[in-house]
Amino acid sequence: MSHQSFHPPLRTLMGPGPSDVNPRVLEAMSRPTIGHLDPMFVALMDDMKVLLRYAFQTDYDLAMPVSAPGSAGMETCFVNLVEPGDTVLVCQNGVFGGRMKENVERCGATAVMVEDEWGKPVDPNKVEEALKANPDIRLVAFVHAETSTGAISDAKTLAEIAHRHDCLIIADCVTSLGGSPLKVSEWGLDAVYSGTQKCLSCTPGLSPVTFSPAAIERIQNRKSKVQSWFMDLNLVLGYWGGGAKRAYHHTAPINALYGLHESLVILEEEGIENACQRHQHNHSALRAGIEAMGLSFVVDEACRLPQLNSVTIPDGVDEAAVRSRLLNEYNLEIGAGLGPLAGKIWRIGLMGFASNQTNVLLCLGALDAVLTDMKAPIKSGVAVEAAMKVFAS
Repeated sequence: MSHQSFHPPLRTLMGPGPSDVNPRVLEAMSRPTIGHLDPMFVALMDDMKVLLRYAFQTDYDLAMPVSAPGSAGMETCFVNLVEPGDTVLVCQNGVFGGRMKENVERCGATAVMVEDEWGKPVDPNKVEEALKANPDIRLVAFVHAETSTGAISDAKTLAEIAHRHDCLIIADCVTSLGGSPLKVSEWGLDAVYSGTQKCLSCTPGLSPVTFSPAAIERIQNRKSKVQSWFMDLNLVLGYWGGGAKRAYHHTAPINALYGLHESLVILEEEGIENACQRHQHNHSALRAGIEAMGLSFVVDEACRLPQLNSVTIPDGVDEAAVRSRLLNEYNLEIGAGLGPLAGKIWRIGLMGFASNQTNVLLCLGALDAVLTDMKAPIKSGVAVEAAMKVFAS
């Protein structure tokens, strides 16, 4: 039996991630591999740290990519900052807050939960009340941009409350980095993790992280060893720290890092404010088309992520069949709902390189055609025109 090379179809990725990868990033990843301790690669690492500080809008010294996906970035933050016996406040308003709770418990700590309805932001008043009721809490963890629902929480306010109670912050910024305003230093976020496959338009597999001096101090003064050897920042910093002399820790994913570097260069070229405005403008056009069809959004406009749109499914429609037809007939991927929202919403991503006029119009036109063919109760033939009015304005 002979095996053949795998040649994937050319899809348009408008789900919750991965998003379309910029061709410049794919080209960068195809460049010659060099050693992970090569002086040329060390210079690239140093440049990447500068670019990551720009992307995170931070002046923290430590900004680096973890050599694994966003979930490993999350785990890096928790295993380094949480010790057995600690009490951690975890805010849950979707899937990823639940993953934070799991991390806390696996570190041998106790999670105090603040829960909000899926599709709503984290309620700062509940956080304040929980911190008053539990004075032993040392750490507050929340999701800035909840990918399972498309809701964004007020990171600045949550951080202010946490710091008033002498707590450090862990923030999940996987979907917000490069797509929504994120000011890590100004807002006082202590440990932040993200992913490369959302608004940075890079391939999955790396997790940018950044840590405040206060977080580093806590890590360096732990009573117990970090439970993960691979993610122990006391060791990793021997490789990602400053200076030309690097201690071998692991073989970095060299070509993947070429890709991330290129995506950060592209973000710098566009300008982070411009990138955020582009995501917002394309969301406005998509929204006009979706609402013209007679569909609606789950998340209130005031706390809605422009890059992750949770759209209600019309009555009587087989939502999985719609997604299947979009994939097979239009090479277009959109996402399904998770948890309590499974079967109730589609998640339409407008992230990074995929956030453009062509994709908005393709998505609306394809959705209109498929739903009309399925005799769904929508207003047909008006979505694209409604979006075009926004683009023309």
